Amino acid sequence: MNSIVRSVSIDSEVSSGDFRSAMRRLTGGVSVITAGIGWDISGMTVTSVSSLSVDPPALIVSINRESSSWPLVRRYGFFGVNILTSDQIDIAERFTGKDGLKGAERFASAHWTTRVSGVPLLTDALAVIDCEVEDVVERHSHAIVIGRVLDIAVSTRTAALAYWQGRYVAIDQDEDAAKLAEVSVPVRKAARKI
Repeated sequence: MNSIVRSVSIDSEVSSGDFRSAMRRLTGGVSVITAGIGWDISGMTVTSVSSLSVDPPALIVSINRESSSWPLVRRYGFFGVNILTSDQIDIAERFTGKDGLKGAERFASAHWTTRVSGVPLLTDALAVIDCEVEDVVERHSHAIVIGRVLDIAVSTRTAALAYWQGRYVAIDQDEDAAKLAEVSVPVRKAARKI
């Protein structure tokens, strides 16, 4: 693996609060990363999933190395990406760990299945992506995990869950397009030449 590491000199410190505030202005799709097999499972809510390549299909996700999911990703070498629908805020919240639930407890009250890797995948997610760990880059508090896509299932639903300005936001292509049409400025027709 080729990696470029360089030191950057910054005249002033950027506070974690300022950085967090800036990043909250970046809208992110909400996903639950799942890891483990059988009852040795855990998961976490993230907005850090991104496609890496189409050929071969691969993605990246940034995982906090202090999370309960990280050791399972390392141990088993597989993880699932569950892209949440707009009505799955309860699942997103459960997997943040704020309520004290850990491991397999987080999976209660939802329907799960497995595919190629054996990691739990949410049956009614917007899309689920089954991945094998291809490479890991550990930096600071997180690991950038490159996942080779093993299998995919896509729902017919279209409303996604996003996170922006510290809140969950529903994005629905059909509904939002209709709202935009209502407030759009009418396009003037060009004068016809005779």
